[in-house]
Amino acid sequence: MSAGRRRIELVLLVLAVALAAGGHAGAGLALEGRLPSGYLPYVLGLSTLVFLAHLAVRRFARYADPLLLPLAALLSGLGLLLLSRLDHSYVREYGGEEVAAGQALWSAVGAVGLVLLLAVVRHHRVLQRYPYLGMSVALVLLMAPAFFSGDRYGAKRWIFVGPLSLQPGEFVKIMIVIFFAAYLTANRDALALAGHRAFGVTLPRGRNAGPVVVVWVLSLLVLVFERDLGTSLIFFGVFVAMLYMATHRTSWVLFGVAMAAVGAFVVGSLEPHVKGRVTAWLNPLAIYLPPDERPAGIVSDQPAQALFSFATGGLTGTGLGEGQPWLIRFAGRSDFILTTVGEELGLLGVTLVLLLYALLVERGLRTALVARDPFGKLLAFGLSVTLALQVFVVVGGVTGLVPLTGKALPFLAQGGSSAVANWLLVALLIRVSNSAAEAALRRPGTSRAGPDAAETRGTEKG
Repeated sequence: MSAGRRRIELVLLVLAVALAAGGHAGAGLALEGRLPSGYLPYVLGLSTLVFLAHLAVRRFARYADPLLLPLAALLSGLGLLLLSRLDHSYVREYGGEEVAAGQALWSAVGAVGLVLLLAVVRHHRVLQRYPYLGMSVALVLLMAPAFFSGDRYGAKRWIFVGPLSLQPGEFVKIMIVIFFAAYLTANRDALALAGHRAFGVTLPRGRNAGPVVVVWVLSLLVLVFERDLGTSLIFFGVFVAMLYMATHRTSWVLFGVAMAAVGAFVVGSLEPHVKGRVTAWLNPLAIYLPPDERPAGIVSDQPAQALFSFATGGLTGTGLGEGQPWLIRFAGRSDFILTTVGEELGLLGVTLVLLLYALLVERGLRTALVARDPFGKLLAFGLSVTLALQVFVVVGGVTGLVPLTGKALPFLAQGGSSAVANWLLVALLIRVSNSAAEAALRRPGTSRAGPDAAETRGTEKG
């Protein structure tokens, strides 16, 4: 069974590289009438990257889910394709520098990180040993940008080290999930069974609600001092979702949603940057009004240009290289990169990209379902919800469903920290998936046919 899974993975990886290479060639032909410069190194580099990752999975996690790595590789290849296509237009229109090569380098670093994590962390329960140490480091990293960096695009989420910049929040989201999984595994009985009943709802006890209050306060601090709406939403949302997963108590969800609503209202009313983003969300076209008639806080036409871009794309898009995505300016390479997909590949392209994300999240949730230990279940669930929430807040912000958050779209958008962190997230899912499958093989009555066969037999008995 392990050999069969790895063969499926290899075939899907070949398909992912072929799709990315074909798209890159098509964009180059549309823009320049020839293959883009650096096309062969791009294809060889992407092929080498995914093949080395495949060898690492085959060596260190041979029973892992065969779809996780190909989905990450396809999304990463699509992101490099889009950035290379945007480089051509940005350099021509604004004289800016190219970023695709740098992003390819960070993607390679992320893939190496995946290999190292699989080689060093041989079982996911190793991560359960030092939760408070990890959480302490995470909190220091989370708050560091508020004290050691200046504003960039209205937010403080970067730490600058010479010419390099780092977004600690991208790594903190993984460290916090590990801490939450360890904490909830140790305390889930108290959180699930104890409480006071009022108005037909079992409310948590004060000492059990303490961690939620602490997370709520930290989320508000991130909003106030760093003006990072996206990180605070993901931070708090993941904890509430994991609380519900651990306890199955609706009261925790109601309690968390109420606290999030209160905090968002207060900070959104008082913090100018967050208030401005809410105003721009409610009035995206107001930027075109005379300056004296615009609502306060609206300073950019990016939300409006995003809507125009999606409308231009229609159902099938203008074709790769045939649109004008550079009109969104610098944000077209980061949280607004989805508008390039919408304009040049149309609604069908956006739908396919969202389906890739949905499938990656689904495989993570399936890993949580088949994991045998509580920590593994919560870890896989938390990582999957983290990815889903980040995609939701970015896509929702670009399409006008929610206010803009400034987060990078996983794997697609420019951002070295995001690329490395998301490859590590996939590596952890692969590790949990492999451990769950190995545990299924060791169960009494399980044949060498593999864990999937055992699951099927168990279903038939039920």
